[in-house]
Amino acid sequence: MLPRLLSIRYLIITFIAVFSFLSISSPADAAVDKYVRRYLQVPEPVSLDMDQQGNTKLFSAEDLSTGKELFETNCLNCHVGGETLPFPTVSLALDSLAGATPPRDNINGIVTFLRYPMTYDGYEETYWCREVTEQWMPQEQIEKLAAFVLRAAQKAPGWGVEEF
Repeated sequence: MLPRLLSIRYLIITFIAVFSFLSISSPADAAVDKYVRRYLQVPEPVSLDMDQQGNTKLFSAEDLSTGKELFETNCLNCHVGGETLPFPTVSLALDSLAGATPPRDNINGIVTFLRYPMTYDGYEETYWCREVTEQWMPQEQIEKLAAFVLRAAQKAPGWGVEEF
């Protein structure tokens, strides 16, 4: 009877140890937002266009999660799900970003817009978006925010479209 109890105890301890090991996530996983993981599909760093000349930069899931946090803190009041509430005809969908003057379908285009907000046609300043100064959001942070917007426009279902 004793050997049988020891083997059952051994199995239970082994099961608990294995389950505990498998359920512990790495610190990197903890820094990745579930939305980024599920909808933006970033299992490894993704290359995003920096400009219209074809220069690119790699952004990790952690970078995009930081960008999402910045977006939620600073942009979500007007841009729910990629829509633009104050000006509904212009969303954050990829085709809308590409159709702006100058185009905003790359990191530098979005950053330039955030630093100096202009109307969609580039004709005049807009007061719908706040000017994001370097003191408010350093270059590294604003690029992560732009990377989140760009990747969401590329991959997130329903991002910037009228009907989900």
